[in-house]
Parts: sequence; structure tokens; C-alpha cells
Amino acid sequence: MPLVQNYLFPAMWLSFLAYWWAISRNVKETERRESAPSRIARLVLIVGAAALLWLPRVPLPWPNQRFLPRGAWCFWSGAAVTAVGLLFAVWARRHLGKNWSQAVTVKEGHELITSGPYALVRHPIYTGLLLAFVGCAVARGEWRGLLAVALVFVALWRKLRLEEKWMRAQFGESYEAYSRRVAALVPHVI
Repeated sequence: MPLVQNYLFPAMWLSFLAYWWAISRNVKETERRESAPSRIARLVLIVGAAALLWLPRVPLPWPNQRFLPRGAWCFWSGAAVTAVGLLFAVWARRHLGKNWSQAVTVKEGHELITSGPYALVRHPIYTGLLLAFVGCAVARGEWRGLLAVALVFVALWRKLRLEEKWMRAQFGESYEAYSRRVAALVPHVI
């Protein structure tokens, strides 16, 4: 079991990142891109969240304290939630096709995608990533996991707000109608 506990989450995340990197080249040309400082701020928050989850300990005592009891059910529940989140993000990325980009952009011939996972939430990649981080936090069972989820939420919420602004400018009433019908991150909630 220790071998699985040590390598399952890194294997899931590295597989996800390898897939993401492999398909990142097959996209449309960019017309407009968010600023470098905006991208860097998001990256700092996400790297900070990852460090909170994967470092053996953090220097402050309270983040290392448990909010869930130690046990196999936390680990396996967290692993299942992480896997579901990563697979949901992959489904969304595949469905988005050539309109995808790592940064907030407007692509040449950009299309408004509202089917598949985009019929459930407007930002399913972010939903999947948040769910994956929640799974990691549950598996870790320590307060720093919840802090990591909060950092990722802030990073993705900032990106989401900019993306929403650009999509409204690009697609006008079509996007307004879509946003009234479909929640941003959690179906029927937010």
C-alpha cells in the first residue's frame, strides 16, 4: 500500500499533464492573449497549491494538522475524486478542440462551444481541475489541502472572470443567453 500511496497521485497528474502537453499544439492561431503578468500570477498560485499538497510538511504547524481522520477510505475517495476531475477536464479539452488555449485568448475563427461538458458548466476544465484538487485534499486529509483548493479556486476564478469578459465581447447576446442557462463552475449553483 505505501508504494501505491506514494505514486498514484503523481502518476495521475503526470499522465494528465503529459496528455495536455501532447495535444496543446493542435489549436487555432491566437488573435488576442491575456497579459504575461496575469498568466504568471495564476501560475504562482497553482504552483503554491501544488507545493502545499505534495511537500512532506510545511513550516507552519496548523496546515499539517488533519481535518479528516487518517485511513484508507480518505485516500481512495480522494483518488477517485481526483481521477473523475482529471477525466472531466480531459473530456472538456477534447470537446473544445482547436479553440483551447492555456492562457485566456480569442482565437481566429473562435467558436462558442455549448455542448458536451459545456452544457453542464461554462468552464468544465476549471471544474475538473478544482475537483481534482479537492480529491487530493481529501486524500491528504490536512488543512493545507483545503488551503491549496482555495488557492486554485482564486487562480481559476480570476481567469474565469477575464475569459467571461472576453467571451461577452466576442459573442454578445449569444454568450449572455448561454451564461443565463448554464452555471460557471458547479451545475445549478455557481
